[in-house]
Amino acid sequence: MAGTNLRSLTEKLNETCLKSLEGAAGLCLSKTNFNVEVEHWLLKLLDATDGDLSVILRHYDIDKGRVRAELTRTMEGFKTGNARAPQLSPELPALIRQAWLLATIDMGTGRIRSGHLLAALLSDRDLSLKIRASSSELNKISSEKLSDDLGTLLAHSKEDPGTPSATITASSGGGGTTADGQPRPGSKTPNIDQFTQDLTARAREGKIDPVIGRDFEIRQVIDILTRRRQNNPILAGEAGVGKTAVVEGFALRIASGDVPDPLKQVSLRSLDLGLLQAGAGVKGEFENRLKSVIQEVQGSPTPIILFIDEAHTLIGAGGAAGAGDAANLLKPALARGELRTVAATTFDEYKKSFEDDPALKRRFQLVKVEEPDRAKAVAMLRGVVASLEKHHKVRILDDAVVEAVRLSQRYIPDRQLPDKGISLLDTACARVALSQSTTPAALEDSRREVDKLRLAKASLEREENLGMSHKAQMAEIEERLAKEITRGTELAAQWEKEKVLASKLDAVRIGLEKPPEANALPTEGDKARAELTSLSGELEKVQGETPLVHPFVDAAVVAEVISGWTGIPLGKMVRNEVENVLKLAETLKKRVVGQDHAMEILAERIQTNRAGLSDPRLPIGVFMLVGPSGVGKTETALSLAELMFGGETSITVINMSEYKSDMMVSRLTGPAPGLVGYGKGGVLTEAVRRKPSSLVLLDEIEKANPAVHDLFFQVFDKGSLTDEKGLETDFKNTIILLTSNAGTDLILKLCADPDTWPNATALRDAIRPELLKSFKDAFLGRITVVPYFPLGHDVLEKIIHLKLAKVADRLKESYRATFTYDDAVTKAILGRCNEAESGARIVDKIINTTLLPEISRQLLTTVAEGGTVTGVRLGAGKGADCLYEIVVETNAPA
Repeated sequence: MAGTNLRSLTEKLNETCLKSLEGAAGLCLSKTNFNVEVEHWLLKLLDATDGDLSVILRHYDIDKGRVRAELTRTMEGFKTGNARAPQLSPELPALIRQAWLLATIDMGTGRIRSGHLLAALLSDRDLSLKIRASSSELNKISSEKLSDDLGTLLAHSKEDPGTPSATITASSGGGGTTADGQPRPGSKTPNIDQFTQDLTARAREGKIDPVIGRDFEIRQVIDILTRRRQNNPILAGEAGVGKTAVVEGFALRIASGDVPDPLKQVSLRSLDLGLLQAGAGVKGEFENRLKSVIQEVQGSPTPIILFIDEAHTLIGAGGAAGAGDAANLLKPALARGELRTVAATTFDEYKKSFEDDPALKRRFQLVKVEEPDRAKAVAMLRGVVASLEKHHKVRILDDAVVEAVRLSQRYIPDRQLPDKGISLLDTACARVALSQSTTPAALEDSRREVDKLRLAKASLEREENLGMSHKAQMAEIEERLAKEITRGTELAAQWEKEKVLASKLDAVRIGLEKPPEANALPTEGDKARAELTSLSGELEKVQGETPLVHPFVDAAVVAEVISGWTGIPLGKMVRNEVENVLKLAETLKKRVVGQDHAMEILAERIQTNRAGLSDPRLPIGVFMLVGPSGVGKTETALSLAELMFGGETSITVINMSEYKSDMMVSRLTGPAPGLVGYGKGGVLTEAVRRKPSSLVLLDEIEKANPAVHDLFFQVFDKGSLTDEKGLETDFKNTIILLTSNAGTDLILKLCADPDTWPNATALRDAIRPELLKSFKDAFLGRITVVPYFPLGHDVLEKIIHLKLAKVADRLKESYRATFTYDDAVTKAILGRCNEAESGARIVDKIINTTLLPEISRQLLTTVAEGGTVTGVRLGAGKGADCLYEIVVETNAPA
């Protein structure tokens, strides 16, 4: 059937039938059927709650739910797998023609109703057989009887478009009132009512928050809109900078009359492209909707300006084979100045979608929306404080606003202000509101732990009744249970006290915020302020380091939220974290033995950063650890990751020996366009983007291609690295460690004689010429070189004790057994450490190949014989071939 004939037929359908047909097309599309069948349409017509079909089915005592189920079951047998827009079944145009004849000739109406469609369906022999086979319930309706009763039945229906109660609940978005974006009954602009939202009306109703700090951009928009031609501004900026807020600010100005005369009477409407496309499964339907919107805008007596958010989606929207997309439909009206729009998109999408289409680009004037600076962002957040307080029913202190901007700018580099600041403040408000109305997480966790311990105790008691012995485990569980019950009781008492004090504090604050009464004495305000100070001090004392109830949103709560997001200790955790940083060198020395000078250098740089005196744009520290293999360089990285970032999982290790070729360099930032893997991100940039607060270990950096060294200049100088898509990855919250074996021979030579052992500074100066053979002077000038000394016998002895302590920990964890050893064992292991170039790795090798296999064999033998291991004693062997004497202490089986 020709497209014009089909269009003329569908124009004869009333609102209910047309919307249901669109919904049927959407249903067909979702099920990947090839044709829109009568069953699809009838199923959607059943969604009209007060339509003709509902009235007819009720009259003939037909169960609508059963009809729906039967039609759905029939549709399950339709052919699926269609990837294109479905076509109308040839039966549908024939049905519409029959219904049109019935409506005009027999009923004398100018529109086809769903009752006409059903009557035409049942009166046609072939169609009637088909639909009655699909739903046996319809056999209860005689086509002759329906023809006689149709006029009376339709009189009781509310499907007439002039009756607002004829509603569609179909997923296609059906008719309704303008309250939810649907066309008004009898409206002259039904498409505008349905597919757009009136922003000026929302502004007049007070539904838009105040917009602060975007006056310059709003004035630019106004200047462009008052032109005669090419009067279409397009706002371009990163996601979250406030492009939509600029448009809302313009709507507020229109509502208040603070615009030039040509714009005072305009209506600013937001076009919903998603709604425009929804249900437009029939070819050409999307284009018809958009054209109708444009025509209604052009013909509206009230000047209308359309706001198109995410304007890049115009490119290709609705563009099926042989049809133009939305942008091409808009171009003529935009060029003539007959349609004024305000568009918004990101810089990347503007470049991709608009700059590549000069004809579209010249119809818009670019307005850049940059990320605000800190002062402007604070002002913007202050503008949303009132709405956040109203929504969460909490109070927000000004220091929380300032801190939200500062911390989000510092610790959330992948998002933009003011969006990330608002999200942070909103989350802090939610946390405060929850703390005032729900059980604290700490108390809930304590109660859950008590439940788990009681279950474990009950399980062991049940086994003891069967003759098994669990005395040690029972004693441990009972001790933990008693401690947890005590802790839970203390938390519950603290919670009750905090709730009372927070309530009193809030009441006093509300009283102080109210204007004083005319006859109030000045001393009353002083008394209230003194009470406020007293209550605040009392609450702080009760809370200690673990507050359970927050009386208001302050800087501490904001810091607590950002700590949860990033894992970086802030707010009330700062005190403990600062103590850890001050003791960092001491703690590192316990794990990395024999490199005290290196631990001091690392700790000093990290302490400077933590004090806020280093450049905030740069990484926390960049260090090159230079020395022989096995002297503690990798252990330093693991220890730092655990102490500074919470665990060894916060470390990104990149083996630079894999980047010897200049072709491999792009893997760090992502392959260039056209290469395999483009778009997946780089090994380095993606790792840091996912864990912005982490440690980056570049192992054996001297083996990397010189192009890799050059790549890191940007990281060392700017604290960021740009990937293949042009996105910046922020390194300012990372510690970067580079390890190198360059100069190892010289270090071993200089440290061969204990009497001439150099200090750290002299050693660093001595190896610099060796480093310059592998690295440029500019590269070394941007990092801190930390030399590592070879390990002497006294250091190796300490390392042996550390390694054996780890063996003891594993025995305790696996067998709950003790582990003891003689000093002679240490001497025996030390006597075999004769490979100086292997460093501490020789200790691991000796323990793993000589000690652990023998212990494991005896442990497994004991378990196989049914014994219980209680301890392992280790002594030195008596012969040259017997290094150890191992005694496994057991409880023999009964």
